[in-house]
Amino acid sequence: MSTNLRNVIEDNALQRVPMSERKSWLNLSWNTMGIASTLVELLIGAIVTFTAGIVAGMVAAVIVAIIGTLLGWLVGHISFKQGLSSTVAARYHGLGTKGSVLASGIYGFMIIGFLALENALLYEGALFYFKLDHNLTNAVIIYGLLTITWIVLATFGVKLVTRVSSTTTVLFLVVLAYMMFNSASQTGMTWGQILSHGAIFPGGTSVSHFITAINLLIGSAGALALVDADYGRYAKSSKDVFLIALLGNIMMDIIIVLCGSILIYVGFETVKQYYITGGMAPADAANAALNNVGATFIILGGFAGTLLMVLAQAKAQVLNTYSSSLALSNLFDVLKLRVSRVFMVILANVIGMLMIVGNILGKVNAWLTILGVMTTCLAVIMVADYFIVQKQSDDLHSVEGEAYNWAGIITLIFGTVVAMFFQKALPIPFATSTVISLILYPVLRIYVLKANRGYADSILVNKRL
Repeated sequence: MSTNLRNVIEDNALQRVPMSERKSWLNLSWNTMGIASTLVELLIGAIVTFTAGIVAGMVAAVIVAIIGTLLGWLVGHISFKQGLSSTVAARYHGLGTKGSVLASGIYGFMIIGFLALENALLYEGALFYFKLDHNLTNAVIIYGLLTITWIVLATFGVKLVTRVSSTTTVLFLVVLAYMMFNSASQTGMTWGQILSHGAIFPGGTSVSHFITAINLLIGSAGALALVDADYGRYAKSSKDVFLIALLGNIMMDIIIVLCGSILIYVGFETVKQYYITGGMAPADAANAALNNVGATFIILGGFAGTLLMVLAQAKAQVLNTYSSSLALSNLFDVLKLRVSRVFMVILANVIGMLMIVGNILGKVNAWLTILGVMTTCLAVIMVADYFIVQKQSDDLHSVEGEAYNWAGIITLIFGTVVAMFFQKALPIPFATSTVISLILYPVLRIYVLKANRGYADSILVNKRL
């Protein structure tokens, strides 16, 4: 293998990205927008507005987009300055070298969980479209083709990933717009009716509905902030980082939420009737119409809907595979296992397949809330370390030799446990863990569990970018 090709494949997974390889926000934002526009996010958008009503749901979406942009910009700024991915940067800002295994585990498990979940959605959609039965042969063929595709496209570094994401994101938005307007025209509903519907799910109050909407949306904020960091390491300036974080959050929390709400709302009765005609009871048909997003797009859009499903998932799967490989690279490096990033790309997909085979996707879904809190808590700890404790210092050598940053590890665990345990009294776990992290970490790090400065001068000779 040539040195050039090897460098492309390794993609600075464990090293600082040099200025010669930096890119503008216009190139990098396709990745943050691409990973945020999937069938799962469209479904979340519909659930949010079905729960709170479209007006309250969109207000919640705007609030989360602002929070997510700020968090993504701050974490991404750290990676921009240090030239490191989110999990490697956590070695110096928050967890320590060996402690960063926690970052790789939390972030990697969440991203690989999404990889597995969205593979399963594509598989179900393929079965539905081609009228196939679920059996071992079909599973091996379909999952095998999907896995090979993600491995090939994610192997050759950020350039190919960006090219794939930019093309498919544009096509995805075009097909999505077509389906929304086509479905709306068939129902006879006015846009005034569509854009003003109230809560559809029964029970609860307007306040509880709004809090639920915030919690549904905020779960992805921490993960997207770490994604911003993974691509922010390639940015040319902090302004570029802000723009890729902003566009990613606008796509995820505003455009996709609104599109998901409109599409599933206007097509709900059509899809429900399709299932009833097929022999389902009305209650089961209603549940299927809301939750089987892939089938919904096929029913409403035919070939165009199928194309949308493939485009939405394909770009996200390449991006999920890429981010997963970065998290696993840090994990294996900390464990002193020197293997190539291409192995990590393959391993991420193998783990995703094992999640499907082991039928633990339901457990992954159940853990998404707590994983969302943990990723957000990690991002806030990194921000507190860089901006409050180290005061934006780029001097990494003073903390490189520290195996465990116990202040960060304790804060991460304590903040997550308290946020989840007191969820009934403090119903927005993200807010609870954020406040705890911003206060507890600096206090522990500055006054109690101080850094072992100067320990690794001979290990790393750091140069400012």
